[in-house]
Amino acid sequence: MKKKLLSVLLSVAMVATLLVGCGEAAATTEEATTEEAVVEEPAAEEEVVAEEETAAYAGELTIAHFSTSEESQGNGGSDGFRTMIAEWTAANPDITLAETVIANAEYKTTIATNAAAGDLPDVFLLQGMNTKAWADQGLILDMTDIIAASPYADQYDTSKFYPFQYDGKTYGLPALTGGTCTVVIYDSAAWAAAGYDTFPETWEEVIAAKEYFDGLGMDTIAFGNGGQWQANSCFLSVIGDRFTGADWTHSLIEGTGAAFTDEAFVAALQFTQDIFASGVFNSDFNSITNEDSREYFIAGDASAFIGGNWDISYIGATLKESNPDLYANCKFAVLPQPEGATGSTNSQNIGMGYAVALNANLASDPAKLAAAVDLAYKLTGADFSTFVAENYALSGLTKVSDVDLSAFDQFTQDFYNWSYVDTTGCEIYDSFIDGSVWGTLNVDLQTMMNGEMAPADVAANVQASYEAYMGQ
Repeated sequence: MKKKLLSVLLSVAMVATLLVGCGEAAATTEEATTEEAVVEEPAAEEEVVAEEETAAYAGELTIAHFSTSEESQGNGGSDGFRTMIAEWTAANPDITLAETVIANAEYKTTIATNAAAGDLPDVFLLQGMNTKAWADQGLILDMTDIIAASPYADQYDTSKFYPFQYDGKTYGLPALTGGTCTVVIYDSAAWAAAGYDTFPETWEEVIAAKEYFDGLGMDTIAFGNGGQWQANSCFLSVIGDRFTGADWTHSLIEGTGAAFTDEAFVAALQFTQDIFASGVFNSDFNSITNEDSREYFIAGDASAFIGGNWDISYIGATLKESNPDLYANCKFAVLPQPEGATGSTNSQNIGMGYAVALNANLASDPAKLAAAVDLAYKLTGADFSTFVAENYALSGLTKVSDVDLSAFDQFTQDFYNWSYVDTTGCEIYDSFIDGSVWGTLNVDLQTMMNGEMAPADVAANVQASYEAYMGQ
């Protein structure tokens, strides 16, 4: 397959333009390779046109990602990603894969710094919100033809490509697992004692239950926004969808008329401010992270927690060992419906916020490009999806039919069905547009949730950042 891939990629290399930077990665922070890179001289064009005369790449290939060994513990996406890297490295002994592995919290900043310096690795994880800008700057390779030529093309869930598409082209293979950023995990026994068979469907019921949990010395819901992004990713993008509906979000992404100052979005901001002022959340929600706040739920100090799929993986793995009774009582729910919301219902934001992308400079070296594409196929293809489906009941880019849930316990089965069967999906806001826009919103949102800024002012500020980004 690699020889065929090389000949396919020649046409990509011949038409590529806007090659900038040197594409070298920053110093490796985990498991550095020990061999010196041996980069072969590119073969002349007439020597590589014939498939049988195409030489395989032997040398160094750089990759940056955030699947640290710590994160892979209980995290199916990271475990699968690392497993695929290990398998690919073993199968390609002539290639020295130099990894830069950065903790998730620092990855976005580091890769943005690399991009600003024109110094992206050969292979890296691209966040959807950077697609347009980095494509315009010629930093990332157009992978449209590469994706079409993939041996897994007919297995791809094409809906997952949306965050990485711009101007009719696709710039990455969606990576890791398709998971939610917004799920309510709750102690069903505690809520049954409060008089609820399931988690409430309205916020009015949640507020009514607060008196019961206050009497037990418990927070009703644990949440952490200390990193500022959590309120956006893990709350507002679902609440916003409940008020605006999906068409508004897509119009904003595509620049076709929607605005942050639209009445429905301002109403979503107003509701967010009001519900965080209601007392149903822990009082320190704006100063602690989601990692901190999920410990409140694990310790039994909160009856519910709102976070992402990564939090559920951690909570499940922890409780299974430390508190089997609470583990057995864990159930899952969507955010309750706000009063006056006329958009979506039963929604949770789910997607693949990162894609395996390639440095545009690889187009000048077809053999090296072929090796990078082969790695990208491995990291996102059938092997990865099968691994995470069979080991974690999660989904990847390629579709896996007939996932045998009977091999998993009730906690895992319930979360699988909640994620992929029983709920409807909406977009994760910060998978799109640009970090400059979300940076404005995230800072002001935290201030607003403290009661120190009006929702209309938050909307006006983020709209100004959006217009500046869109060049309006």
